[in-house]
Amino acid sequence: MARGVGIIGAGPGVAALHLPTLARLSDAFRVVHVADGGSGRAAALAARGGARSSTGAEAIMADPEAEVVAICSPPAQHAAQIIAAVAAGKRAVFCEKPIGTTVAEAEEAVEACRRAGVPLIVGTNHYFDPAWGRAKHHLTASGGPVISISITLALAPNTRYHQLVTELPVAADGRGGPDLTRPEVAAGVVRQLLTGLAIHDLPLVRDLVPRFERVVFARALPPLGYAVGFVAGGVPVQLTTVMLPEGADTLWRIAVATASDRLDVSFPPPFVHAGGARVRVRAADGRDTVYAHDPADGYVAEWRALAELLDAGLPVEYDELLDDARYALGLADAAAELIGAAA
Repeated sequence: MARGVGIIGAGPGVAALHLPTLARLSDAFRVVHVADGGSGRAAALAARGGARSSTGAEAIMADPEAEVVAICSPPAQHAAQIIAAVAAGKRAVFCEKPIGTTVAEAEEAVEACRRAGVPLIVGTNHYFDPAWGRAKHHLTASGGPVISISITLALAPNTRYHQLVTELPVAADGRGGPDLTRPEVAAGVVRQLLTGLAIHDLPLVRDLVPRFERVVFARALPPLGYAVGFVAGGVPVQLTTVMLPEGADTLWRIAVATASDRLDVSFPPPFVHAGGARVRVRAADGRDTVYAHDPADGYVAEWRALAELLDAGLPVEYDELLDDARYALGLADAAAELIGAAA
């Protein structure tokens, strides 16, 4: 029987991602309630499937039909809402990234789920993408150690991306954007973007190089973006992101170099359903292998994973969720500290 889902949040991610995904999984889930934070958007989104709507999270917590809570609110609210969902007796929680804005928040939220035995899935759709499983299998089977990792994002014009930094109390530079010449502003922007964008891929990085060591360089890129280099397990990792007011199509690519080849994983643009990532391997001997494209995507896979946790009673990897959060937040804090030290 399909379980009722209450969604906290009515932004673009809910409209473009979670509602269409849950509609494809009607055998496992049905949306029964959508709440917004006062924008008024919940009513129209809820009407798509005959669900109820409200403002604020309280009505969903009190709704007995909302057995599963999907937390798609601003990141600063995530940890408290996870804890509230557990206290309300919800059967499972799906939470968008990050689960907390500090390590202490993340630990408190995960421990609440652990104590109550409530399954928790974090919406790291790239990690759940079937293509990443094939890429990891190749890296394991090839036997060559990873010698570098590079993640490049070039995001096409879209206000949804820029909303990531709208909560920052930063000064504008006269053109409406944050004043990146001020170290404290640049540090805040980079931390926000690392925990809002880079966090999509940091669980994948941690899969390959689990021991974060230090940040080598970090800077904010105008008009909005970052360049961050760090070392993990002796392996250099570079993260580069830029959001432009105009430009070409989105690029979202992870490149992993080993002693014998280079593996590229190219993810589709956010907010679209275009199947999984595309995987290509270029070997040192000239061989060029392109893996078959999978029509399934990580958005479906992450919700399927939650259904399996509920149906089969599989153990939840609480420690893995915490370690992912610590890795991402540790990186974000270290990068922000390095930038802020220039003040």
